[in-house]
Amino acid sequence: MKKKWRRCLALLGASAAMALLLRQGTEWTPLRRADQWAQDMVQQQPRAADPRIAMIGITDEALAELGPYDTWTRNMMASALENLAADPEHLPCAVAVDVLYAGESDAEADARLARAAEGLPKVISASLAEFGAVYTKSADGGLAVNPYAVKKLETPYPALREATTPGLINAMYDSDGMLRHAVFYADIPAAGGKMYSMAWEAAQAWAAAHGQTLKAPETDSRGRFHVSYSGGPGAFFDGYSMADLIRGDIPSSWYADKIVLIGPYAAGLRDAYDTPVSRSQQMFGMEFQANVIDAMLNARYRVPVSESVQRGILTVFTFLCAVGFWGGTSRRQGMLSTMLVKLGIAAALILLSLQGAWAMYQRGYILHVLWIPAAVFLCYGTSVVIHAVLAARERLRVTKTFERYVAPTVVREILKQKPEELKLGGETVSIAVLFVDIRGFTTMSEQLPAEAVVRILNRYLSMTSACVERYQGTLDKYVGDATMAFWGAPLPVPDPAFAAARTAMDIIRGADELSRALMEEGGQSLRVGVGIHYGPAVVGNMGSPRRMDYTAIGDTVNTAARLESNAPGGTIYISRAVADQLGDRAAYTSLGDRIRLKGKAEGFEVLTLDRLITDRG
Repeated sequence: MKKKWRRCLALLGASAAMALLLRQGTEWTPLRRADQWAQDMVQQQPRAADPRIAMIGITDEALAELGPYDTWTRNMMASALENLAADPEHLPCAVAVDVLYAGESDAEADARLARAAEGLPKVISASLAEFGAVYTKSADGGLAVNPYAVKKLETPYPALREATTPGLINAMYDSDGMLRHAVFYADIPAAGGKMYSMAWEAAQAWAAAHGQTLKAPETDSRGRFHVSYSGGPGAFFDGYSMADLIRGDIPSSWYADKIVLIGPYAAGLRDAYDTPVSRSQQMFGMEFQANVIDAMLNARYRVPVSESVQRGILTVFTFLCAVGFWGGTSRRQGMLSTMLVKLGIAAALILLSLQGAWAMYQRGYILHVLWIPAAVFLCYGTSVVIHAVLAARERLRVTKTFERYVAPTVVREILKQKPEELKLGGETVSIAVLFVDIRGFTTMSEQLPAEAVVRILNRYLSMTSACVERYQGTLDKYVGDATMAFWGAPLPVPDPAFAAARTAMDIIRGADELSRALMEEGGQSLRVGVGIHYGPAVVGNMGSPRRMDYTAIGDTVNTAARLESNAPGGTIYISRAVADQLGDRAAYTSLGDRIRLKGKAEGFEVLTLDRLITDRG
């Protein structure tokens, strides 16, 4: 239980650290911009433009007909407003002029424009604030700074200001140069308090004319709010230009009871912005104003969820992902299948998180879109690393366990097996067990110098090991001059008794060749006896945690050892169980029960393996 709690706390700590890393990482400019881009892609979904908004543009066609914009006098806008007021039965509800007329110019033209504005129910004129840091003395004598104070304000010339309602037209970019927020108001003590945006004044005019009350947006410390766009470039524009209005070609029924926006709609007038819904095409300022008015008329506001709440959600979600991905390592599945399953889960979680962010946005809440996907990706990537490390450790453990006992080719086959097919604990399997040792080794060791005995023994053991390895046997151990090997574990062998028999025949031949070489070198001969038995045995890692060996134990092992101890030099003794496995593939001679094996009851049949029918020689 304590281990589980420690693991849980470790995962929680790692999750919190990862959440903090993700949170801090998103402050890195490229990641922050990627998160903002993802928010735009998931959250900003254009919809039908509000029909209560009409746009009349100062287009390239209007400039071609009426002349370059820098030659226009204020009489041009006065004519436009006069034509909007020409039909008293179809007046617009409000007109928002997205052109700044600061300072006085021609007195006659100025007066005409002001009179034209007075002839309409409501005209909102453009004002522009310059924001910056302002330092003032605090009560304690120190300096207080307001980083977003209004340092300068440009308003319409006095006569137009008297005839209209000023509204701010400021566009304040986000850090990546995108226009995601609109200014709702600015604190301007010199102007008597707050000045609201042109969009809000226009929307308020429509609401007042229809006996409605609009909900104001929640703003940040800079008086801004998030804009939920209704459409991209061209969504609100029906194609009417200033030239059409001045010529009287626009039917009054088209703009009756609507909010009419008049402003630049030509690239050369430099009133265009990058927005989340139009990355490949800039949006004119008048279109931005239309989107803001649309959001205000429909109370389509979005507020960001608290950063602390999102960090908490991120931490909990990261913890759950860590438990699922890191704690879900199973040795009953291969790494590839485990990772594919987890990859599917990770992909599903990412899709669900994106869908959740979109659903929350529709309900009025803004989330960091990439935080959860980044947590999933990071947890999954860490899981891949953990699995790779565990797999490498498992391979190393298996390699160290078996490389001393079996041929390298067998070790490679072992490493290909699925974990459930390779049991390193004890299990009962049917195996063929072979024992071999030198006859008269004790006498030889007494007659020869120790160095010579070791040299002969090493050559003999190398020969027996090579024979066992040749037929993919498991070399269990050396006991003095005896060698023990078996077939059937750790991997199944199609014909373990036959493989053991072939090994025994090669050992007999190898011993004869070694004996002849030793006779030539020093007059020593070498004779070996071999015993083979087939049956069930317990095979696995046995010993203590500090020292263990992969070995086989049981009656089958003991019987093979008894057969070998009774076999004369140059002879292979096998049991009836082995003979039954070999069938007609071998020639053997039955000795009946004349050979009494220790621990075996009467009637145990012993046979000599004379030759293998399918074997060479």
